[in-house]
Amino acid sequence: MRYFPMFLKMAGRKVVIVGGGEAAARKTRLALKTEAEIVVAAPAVDAELQDLARRGRVRHASEALSVLTFRNAALVFVATGCAGADAAAADLARTAGAVVNVVDHAELSDAITPAIVDRDPVVVAIGTEGTAPVLTREIKTRVEAMLEPRLGELAALAGRLRGAALALPPAARRGLWRWVFDGPARQAHAEGRERAAADMVKAALAAGGAPDAAAAASGHVSLVGAGPGARDLMTLRAVKRLQEAAVIFYDRLLDPEALELARRDAERIYVGKTPGAAAWPQDRINGLLVAAARQGRRVVRLKCGDPGVFGRGAEEAAALRDAGVAFEVVPGVTAAAAATAAMGGFLTERGETDTVVLTTGRARDGDADPAWAAHLRPGVTMAVYMGVASAARVKAALLAAGHDPALPTEIVTAAGAPDARSWRTTLGALAATVAGERIPNPAIILVRSPKTAKPAAARAAA
Repeated sequence: MRYFPMFLKMAGRKVVIVGGGEAAARKTRLALKTEAEIVVAAPAVDAELQDLARRGRVRHASEALSVLTFRNAALVFVATGCAGADAAAADLARTAGAVVNVVDHAELSDAITPAIVDRDPVVVAIGTEGTAPVLTREIKTRVEAMLEPRLGELAALAGRLRGAALALPPAARRGLWRWVFDGPARQAHAEGRERAAADMVKAALAAGGAPDAAAAASGHVSLVGAGPGARDLMTLRAVKRLQEAAVIFYDRLLDPEALELARRDAERIYVGKTPGAAAWPQDRINGLLVAAARQGRRVVRLKCGDPGVFGRGAEEAAALRDAGVAFEVVPGVTAAAAATAAMGGFLTERGETDTVVLTTGRARDGDADPAWAAHLRPGVTMAVYMGVASAARVKAALLAAGHDPALPTEIVTAAGAPDARSWRTTLGALAATVAGERIPNPAIILVRSPKTAKPAAARAAA
């Protein structure tokens, strides 16, 4: 190693940041996460640094630099933006005995700043000694996904209870903390149930240690939205649940790369439903989720898009609720958002569309078609999920209600996935486009009726 990794105690110590622009402001934001005394040394500083000085968060030293500027400084960041001024400031700081980092100039630095994953007091520092910053960012992204946002608060709770835990025998104490950070308390905390997690830990302390394995085994199901396709459109929480799961039930249209984010020993069970087939009826899937949870397992039901948007999430949640199984819903990027992004557009645009309607092209057997015509009016973007097979009926219903055949209409297949394709057409040409281009599922249809669209009567009068 050319650089020795170390965490420095900063409480009450002096940090000097040389420079008054954006680079200096970035280092100031980083230093503000510590308990250090921060001095910004520059003749003039930008508005952000001025505000921090005005509020007493930092001290602005506008006088010319000298060795005295860096007296008793534990750490100095130099970020003037001028190579000559950077070198001169670094020399003065070293003369004063400070450790120096010159931003973007490793050759002038005694120390370099790692990429940081901050879950204070849990902090992960990542570095490649300046050789591969892109790799550093990729590793940081993966670690961010591994550590839930509230993890630091759980660690802080454990810190506050360490004194009480010292009364336990060493083996019981180690077992307690293993249970806290790899059991139901952490799961509850990650889901936002901080008070319940704290109560679990305190009850375990009062009982003399972690509950035994039989008592601790409690199944849980996460209904997780995988997003529209590309795995980098999954949420951090979705990735976290995949890495915690003992068993994963996944859909037909799921990108196989998404499953690569799961832990290697997780059981993967395909429960995809092919249109027109009944190999995996919903009741059977519901039963599998309940059965797996009752075995005390962490279960993920991984769905394309968002579980709450035409994903039968409500049916699965009802079955879990009736069975007394704990569950959560982890939302995902839904296909309508991914489709508009793929077209370079947006679901709403001020002055044109201010309402979004999500509807489906495929109703339950025996049900009437959705009320497409009633949903569409000026100012609405209507997204029709699973609409390829019903494109002709959608067109006919809208035209029969008097909607303009020239309304802009978009069709996107595999929205958000690497093999996504898109077409721009009109409402009047919708069915012909689907048939002529042989557009396959999964596809979403977007019909836009801007506020400027004329109703049928006005068009007839014109």
